[in-house]
Amino acid sequence: MSAEKFQVDQEELEKSIQLRISGELDLAAALTFRHALEAVVHRADKALILDVGQLRYMDSTGIGIVVSTLKIRDELKAPFTVINIPAGIKRLFDLTGISGFLNEGIEGSA
Repeated sequence: MSAEKFQVDQEELEKSIQLRISGELDLAAALTFRHALEAVVHRADKALILDVGQLRYMDSTGIGIVVSTLKIRDELKAPFTVINIPAGIKRLFDLTGISGFLNEGIEGSA
């Protein structure tokens, strides 16, 4: 069984910073994800967009990081949007109750 390597790609645009994550977000990938977020999460001058369209798996560690990011962005009154949410990840967000707190982009939009 081979796990898909977790990867973060960052693109800074005029009004936003977009992080595209792919692979499997679990305990082993958490440090990589946290480092990528630390560099941009406090940038209140730009919207933060998390594109999860290529994410194949997320565990409770990943959920915790998303919740922490949501809290920080809320305190800063800075936009945080999750886009291209696959059905399995959406179900996880729904089950954990965080869907109602996320600004969700429509799957397939960027």
